Amino acid sequence: MKRIHKIAVLGAGTMGARIAAHFANAGVPSLLFDIVPSDAPPGAARPARNKIAAAGLDGAAKSKPAAFFEASLSRLVTVGNFDDDLKQLAEADWIIEAVVENLEIKRTLLKKVESVRKPGTIVTTNTSGLPVAKIAEGFSHDFRRSWFGTHFFNPPRYMRLLELIPTPDADPALIEAVTHFCDRQLGKGVVLAKDTPNFIGNRIGTFSVLNVMRLMQEMDLSIEEIDALTGQAVGWPRSATFRTIDLVGLDILGHVVANTTANVHDERSELQLPVFFRQMLERKWLGDKTKGGFYKKVKSGHGDGKHKEDERMALDWKTLEYHPRHKPKFAALDMAKNVEETGARLRMLLGLNDDGGGAPSKADKAGAFLWAALSDLWTYSANRIPEISDSVVEIDRALHLGFNWELGPFELWDAAGVDATVARMKKEGRPVAANVEKLLASDGKSWYEDDPKTPSGRAYFDLGHGSFKPVEAPAGVWSVEVAKKSNYVVKKNSGASLVDLGDGVGCIQFHSKMNALGADIISLILQTLKPGGAGDGFDAFVITNDAPNFSVGANVMLLLMSIQEEEWDDVDLAIRQFQGMTQAIKFSPKPVVVAPFGLALGGGCEISLHAPARQPHAELYMGLVEVGVGLLPGGGGCKEMLLRAVDSAASIRPDGRESVELLEAMKKAFETIATAKVSTSAEEARGLGFLSNSDRITMNRERVLSDAKARALELVRAGYEPPVMRTNIPAPGENILATLKLGVHLMRQSEYISDHELKLATKIAEVLCGGNITPGTPVSEQYLLDLEREAFKSMCGEKKTQERIQFTLKTGKTLRN
Repeated sequence: MKRIHKIAVLGAGTMGARIAAHFANAGVPSLLFDIVPSDAPPGAARPARNKIAAAGLDGAAKSKPAAFFEASLSRLVTVGNFDDDLKQLAEADWIIEAVVENLEIKRTLLKKVESVRKPGTIVTTNTSGLPVAKIAEGFSHDFRRSWFGTHFFNPPRYMRLLELIPTPDADPALIEAVTHFCDRQLGKGVVLAKDTPNFIGNRIGTFSVLNVMRLMQEMDLSIEEIDALTGQAVGWPRSATFRTIDLVGLDILGHVVANTTANVHDERSELQLPVFFRQMLERKWLGDKTKGGFYKKVKSGHGDGKHKEDERMALDWKTLEYHPRHKPKFAALDMAKNVEETGARLRMLLGLNDDGGGAPSKADKAGAFLWAALSDLWTYSANRIPEISDSVVEIDRALHLGFNWELGPFELWDAAGVDATVARMKKEGRPVAANVEKLLASDGKSWYEDDPKTPSGRAYFDLGHGSFKPVEAPAGVWSVEVAKKSNYVVKKNSGASLVDLGDGVGCIQFHSKMNALGADIISLILQTLKPGGAGDGFDAFVITNDAPNFSVGANVMLLLMSIQEEEWDDVDLAIRQFQGMTQAIKFSPKPVVVAPFGLALGGGCEISLHAPARQPHAELYMGLVEVGVGLLPGGGGCKEMLLRAVDSAASIRPDGRESVELLEAMKKAFETIATAKVSTSAEEARGLGFLSNSDRITMNRERVLSDAKARALELVRAGYEPPVMRTNIPAPGENILATLKLGVHLMRQSEYISDHELKLATKIAEVLCGGNITPGTPVSEQYLLDLEREAFKSMCGEKKTQERIQFTLKTGKTLRN
């Protein structure tokens, strides 16, 4: 298989620069070229001639959300220009064209590329809609066999979809090389698309958004109402329809729609951008990039001076005037929010009974809108096979990975019930796709069915053959739910399960709401890891799950109830049990690999800190955030950060009790906890001390479980020996404590922190330093745990801490009091 060690990106616009940035995240060096500025004088210095490419790289470095895992990775991107530097393309294994969407400009540049590239070098286009084969028409045979489409979604770091568009002349081996590289190195979900306008994601997504806007006007709904209906209620992102358009840019959607209008002629070609949208384009109301689109922020009257709060205003599409955003009132939506499972929630919103009958009442605007939008989406999607894809799987994956839908169109259809929805479509005289008739005529009841024998755990209805086929999954792409289908659940309670992964490895899976850590999860971990417990038959363990986030931390609602009832013995017991769980993970005779991803906050971070090894996903937002609710880490987090600081300093200066290295390491650990720092990537988590240098990072979220299992087996084969609880930790003591307290005092004097935060920060400093004792005094891990527990309990008794907890539970935000 062709190896890819260096790439080149031609075009340093928003997309090109961020593609180069994501290759840097994968450790792959790149060249980033663009045109020479028209105002650069002949013979100008290189920086002046590379100005456009340099500006693109600078934009990527400053972008929010961050394009790079950490800022220093920009060193892997080398800028240049098309006039002076094209000969350097001979060094590249893969060249990605990402210049303006103009056929002739692309062809002219690629002719120059053809003359300097090495034979066999892969060349692809990031076009979002131009015919891929037509761009390279008339080029040499070697160029055409190395040429195909690779359509990244913006921003490339966060949007996992990569649409790969083969051409008739493309070499399958090169397509396989790029697929393999993008899957493992870039963390992409690769979807094969046909060379049709807007490919898969934008073709279906564009139809959906245009149809939603049509229905909004016909049903006289507001921008806010549409966003309430097309968000998490149906498993779509919280940004829903119009907030997403603001994020992407109205001009970008306008461009995609223009491409559809010019080149697509199907049964729904009547759909157009509405008049109000065109007027917004004329006024340059393009969304977040112009500080206003369907929503905009203004300074509200709340707060004082420079601290005035932002208020989000919403657009009235009829008048194009902004008004304070209002919360839509839909009784059906309020009821559905209490239903956890997407399928059941969807059926409730659509008015479908368990037997498949029913319909939304005439007064239920929410149900009527969703039924019209989704039934149209299902029919349109089914009609696109085999035009844009040969299977429902590619369409579902494109919308799941490229638009962050929890379920793709066909998975959503299954969740609502294919039989029942088709029956209602027919009853109402709506068009029904021939492809769904084919499914039902073959006695199929759904587009997918479980198939425990396949690596993916399921099969799909193949319209080409009229029968079910296994959904293919590359080796190593796996999930806990699939493991459950093919193996078995050893033990389970309401918050967690112990799942057999095979080969002697067990998986402890959290499945409480938001994976908040309560007594049920603590109990299952302790029962699994204790000798003679549920995990006795395993050689190693992995702690991970399939949710969007690893864990948001301890269940503070239960803690608050105990505090309010002044059940201090219960509070003490809860902390002891949590500490017992983290210590069980650390000192387990069998290796425990924690595989965190997404949010790993508070107690979720503490679980990870205590493991002998971690296998995180690259997108890791980890932190000890307890100060946000007026507390400090109480499950061993302070202890583990102290151990890391002491060991780090000792590695540079052994026996340096009060060395500069120890002081700096302690200041860093204190700042990390006291300011509730949260990493913006796994790389940054390593820099904060949450990950060790030996921890490996998985780029593809779907490979985290496999990689964690492999790491656990590696530890077993290496003859894993658990650590022994340390009893001779040299306490930083009173001098470093005094330094930290002085810093806190100065912060209070400057009014950066409140009196309550002063008290909290002082407690954190005392625990981290091992108390006000002589520097170098040997202390044990248990001593530090006891300090943590007592400090945690004392802060629980503070009225202002209780106010913080209540505020966070009510609003999801942090109270500064």
